[in-house]
Amino acid sequence: MEYTASEAKQWAQKNLRGFYDAPLTPYTKDGLLDEPAMRDNIEQFIDMGLDGIVVGGFIAEAWNLTLSEWLNYHEVIADAVKGRIDISTIILDPSARQALEKMQAVEKMGYRSAEVMNPAVQLKTDDEIYSFYKYLADRTDMAMILYRTPVSGTVLSFDLMQRLADIDTIVGVKQGSLRRSDTHKLRRDLREDFFVSEPMEQYFYEDLRAGYPFIQWAAFHYTVFGKKRSVIQDYKKLAEDGKMAESYEAWLSVRAVSDFIEDQTVWHVAQTASYASAFALLKPWYDAMGLKGGYTLAPVNDVTEERREWLVDILKGLGVV
Repeated sequence: MEYTASEAKQWAQKNLRGFYDAPLTPYTKDGLLDEPAMRDNIEQFIDMGLDGIVVGGFIAEAWNLTLSEWLNYHEVIADAVKGRIDISTIILDPSARQALEKMQAVEKMGYRSAEVMNPAVQLKTDDEIYSFYKYLADRTDMAMILYRTPVSGTVLSFDLMQRLADIDTIVGVKQGSLRRSDTHKLRRDLREDFFVSEPMEQYFYEDLRAGYPFIQWAAFHYTVFGKKRSVIQDYKKLAEDGKMAESYEAWLSVRAVSDFIEDQTVWHVAQTASYASAFALLKPWYDAMGLKGGYTLAPVNDVTEERREWLVDILKGLGVV
């Protein structure tokens, strides 16, 4: 690693800034990684100005891969990126030993950090979850980012968050509880060198206005804005230049796009505690933007042709494609 365990927070404060999207993975109809399509997507991610990609999570369908498939997927991405943008992994394993093995493997491939979700089974108390992360932190210097979400089955408590934030290599959290008040409390109560990222675009302007260091971690909002991405870049720069009124007007101009994204993705996750129905719809969304969405992995079903046509019509009307 380019930093030691004791330097991880300082490294993250300096380097983990900007747009870190979690991309879809294009699979073939036979359930194989479509490597040429993945490589083409990566070239487009770089061209569209992403600061990094966070791969291997729910949106990528990595929960549905074998270990050998998971490792090959990470190797393909690292080879395609070739150090041009930052790459981070997402670890979803309830086994601390398997999580550690994956982190050590991707470190050798050039991945610089890992979002690590708390175990979805077995380890549920604050002390058990703390021990899970301490086990990893004692055995690898790789910076870890938490995912505070009901999808894991246990939303990390505020007391536990304070304990975890004091572990040297735990550098931030993706705040996925869907409660904005939780974000404010975590930012008030936790140490200043620990970032709390709001993944949803609707809150970007508010964070910029408040002067909070900007990091969109492991979300998909920037990518799926399509032709409206430039508006996000515009209002971000205007806010950073102190032109808040102009920034607000630009932010306001894309509320219809943002609302549609939230309705079709985030609220499905909120209602089901699952990403399955959300990422299936993002496949034709990617296709409509010129990215490669590919097919979903069984047993998740692809969307119908009628729903695909419905989606494309709306995206055209919103100016996304």
